[in-house]
Amino acid sequence: MLVTTAAMAEPPLTISLQDAIQRARRYSSQFQSAVTAAGLAREDSLQAKAALLPTVNYFNQYIYTQANGTLSGIYVANDGVHVYSSQGLVHADLFAPGKRAEYQRTLAAEAIARAKTEIAGRGLVATVVEGYYGLISAQRKSANAQRSIDEARRFLDITQKQESGGEVAHADVVKAQILVEQRLREAQDAGINVERGRIGLAVLLFPDFRQDFSVVDDFESVPPLPPLSEIQDRATASSPELRAAEAALREETLGIASARSALLPTLSFDYFYGINANQFAIYNERNQRNLGSEAQGTLLIPVWNWGASRSRIRQAELRREQAQLDLGVAQRQLLANLDTFYLEARTARSQLDSLRHSVELASESLRLTLLRYEAGDAIALEVSDAQSTLTQARNAADDGVARYRLALAEIQTLTGVL
Repeated sequence: MLVTTAAMAEPPLTISLQDAIQRARRYSSQFQSAVTAAGLAREDSLQAKAALLPTVNYFNQYIYTQANGTLSGIYVANDGVHVYSSQGLVHADLFAPGKRAEYQRTLAAEAIARAKTEIAGRGLVATVVEGYYGLISAQRKSANAQRSIDEARRFLDITQKQESGGEVAHADVVKAQILVEQRLREAQDAGINVERGRIGLAVLLFPDFRQDFSVVDDFESVPPLPPLSEIQDRATASSPELRAAEAALREETLGIASARSALLPTLSFDYFYGINANQFAIYNERNQRNLGSEAQGTLLIPVWNWGASRSRIRQAELRREQAQLDLGVAQRQLLANLDTFYLEARTARSQLDSLRHSVELASESLRLTLLRYEAGDAIALEVSDAQSTLTQARNAADDGVARYRLALAEIQTLTGVL
């Protein structure tokens, strides 16, 4: 097994489910991508808000025009051969409906990004739960395989003693030896499954490749299943899928306002203070003041752009219609998933007691079959079947707990923490 030097220097870790979830959040590239997208959306909204506020800039410029004996130089539109500009500029949009609508759209986009982050987080929890309890289940099956080896060896010992006493044929000893070999192979396969589960979970939990950790086995404590009405209330109130769909509808509705703003006039104001003269000085050669101020207002009225604005409005309306349909689908899908996941969890929970009782019955059946075999009332095949039945019952009970835990995690993707 290959591990990094840093991992070898650390003691083995014991990781609980909550520890595993926190580690997965830290190292999952998909979840961190969603977090980054939410951060970018937040910055977009800040930039859109800043676009609504006045701005201040300091403008500096020097223009040289080739002289030709006139005051303006060779370019008559210039104010002179030398023009110096050093001005502070304050700009404000007094009426800009497009920018305001765009700011509202960025807020909706930020809400979508936050909801998608939560969706990614809840999906990651389900993945971690599956890997975590998959590893515990594999470890328990490995332990069950070891117990089946002990039981097979015990049966082999009984057959050998019975053969020595002339009570059974050598065929029973051969049957018991075959059974031991079979149980050894099953234990090897179970051990491989444990390592596979450990590797799969390690990929989620660590930035480097390490396997020197153990997980807390909490299969004996099974959390209760909340009532369906309580889960429905939580899902309706906290579903990130619904929030994302609602925010998308809001974004596209604001997109219509943004597109319509292209048909409206815009009013802006600019104030300049500084120097814009042929000499870079407060006073010119005639002792006239160069330093001063200027204010201007601009009203821009759209008149004609060949229907481009109308086309953008229609595009925005089509996107809103699609967002409305998506919201309806999200609402129906939420209810469908909730019923499906709850049915799975309820079924898995109801079977746990039955599975555990089956283990007790299978264990008692093996004990009685061995007693009957020692008394000469049962054959070796019956003992082999009883041992196999007990192993299968143990594995089924462990699979049942893992199934229930995974069903709860799937519900959590809809409702949050249960």
